[in-house]
Amino acid sequence: MDVSTAMMVLSAVAAYLIWFKLTMRSLKGPRVWPLLGSLPGLIGNANRMHDWIADNLRACGGTYQTCIFAIPFLTRKQGLVTVTCDPKNLEHILKLKFDNYPKGPTWQAVFHDLLGEGIFNSDGDTWLFQRKTAALEFTTRTLRQAMARWVSRAIKLRFCPILEAAQLEGKPVDLQDLLLRLTFDNICGLAFGNDPQTLSPGLPENTFASAFDGATEATLQRFIFPETIWKLKKWLRLGMEVGLSRSMKHVDEYMMNVIGTRKLELLSSPKGGNLHDDLLSRFMKKRESYSDKFLQQVALNFILAGRDTSSVALSWFFWLVSQTPRVEEKILIELCTVLMKTRGHDASKWLEDPLVFEEVDRLIYLKAALSETLRLYPSVPEDSKHVIADDVLPDGTFVPGGSSITYSIYSSGRMKFIWGEDCLEFRPERWLTEDGTKFEAHDPFKFVSFNAGPRICLGKDLAYLQMKSIAAAVLLRHRSRWHQATAWSRKCH
Repeated sequence: MDVSTAMMVLSAVAAYLIWFKLTMRSLKGPRVWPLLGSLPGLIGNANRMHDWIADNLRACGGTYQTCIFAIPFLTRKQGLVTVTCDPKNLEHILKLKFDNYPKGPTWQAVFHDLLGEGIFNSDGDTWLFQRKTAALEFTTRTLRQAMARWVSRAIKLRFCPILEAAQLEGKPVDLQDLLLRLTFDNICGLAFGNDPQTLSPGLPENTFASAFDGATEATLQRFIFPETIWKLKKWLRLGMEVGLSRSMKHVDEYMMNVIGTRKLELLSSPKGGNLHDDLLSRFMKKRESYSDKFLQQVALNFILAGRDTSSVALSWFFWLVSQTPRVEEKILIELCTVLMKTRGHDASKWLEDPLVFEEVDRLIYLKAALSETLRLYPSVPEDSKHVIADDVLPDGTFVPGGSSITYSIYSSGRMKFIWGEDCLEFRPERWLTEDGTKFEAHDPFKFVSFNAGPRICLGKDLAYLQMKSIAAAVLLRHRSRWHQATAWSRKCH
């Protein structure tokens, strides 16, 4: 290397380091390295990523900015990430300036193969149309009744028999796997009226369920790589992209068969008949011009939203309750009190059938315990948005157009300035009125487990009903034995 070349290299390095020092001075949060940005910290804390983000937010008062790659011209746009859990900022992002913070092109590109332009992967008019159509259905009583049938049947004929057989044989069960299968069967029934029967005796493998799992896992892997990298791997058919392609082929075949069969059934059913009350059939009855691909995307979007979320929440719920006998006792007392009013004092009759939704609605403390679970362990720990135009958040943070913003739902439940000194404690009472008789919802921008603003979860009430039904069935039969249930009935009485 000659002297002039060496001088140019040294000058470029010096200029970069000066730029780096001046630029990074304005950022607070995790350490930012030259070129690599905050990536080393993220990789080094991969096994505790959500707690690492919470630690950074706690140290920075609820908001910080960092860059993934410390490269000039990218750092203030595509490379800049704003991370927050401040409720005022969340209200600004999710409601007050909703149009300025869409899902954005990166998110949509990642999920396009799986979700297309479905409700959870679209913005603007496409999202609004699906949202309005789905909202009308989620307010109808018939959808609630359909969920009740699917949940009650799965609990009585599949879930409880499996748990009881394992108890008699003294064998352990993978409760998280059972819950995943249960919620998958339920959401498939509600979304498109077909029962995949993954919770049948012997826990059989289901090609659709396996393909859907494979497609979801491969899709999430795309977030690890820059868009150009995973798109190149897709073009070259390398790695997880091959699995995604194969999985989507199975999903497409299954869904096209379901849609074709359902169309024939609706055409042959008597006019005005109500043979099917699933979401897919309801969309088909709205207009005849929906393409099969659009109908498939509608169904898959709701399956993705309603499957893992409830099963993950229930898994954390049972773990927290097992660590907190005081909470378990209060839940059992409430269950016994309700069942004595609806089914009498004979405890053996309490176990004959799952609780009906009218009984489930009365379980206020159980709902509080589930809400407290979701506060501490939200099923979706983080979410992100794209920033369209320059903006200033309520806490004074400037966010440039073209950058991204991540809001940490996990961190929101762990901040003293949001939930008080006992924010890390599992205390369902924080969701009740002072006399303990009514459920008291918190500011939706403090508790964002079901999203907030225009995109708030349409199935929130159905999710609570499903989770409460399953939790009640388990706690009545297995957390306490039958003779203990009798003792609880006497105590309640």
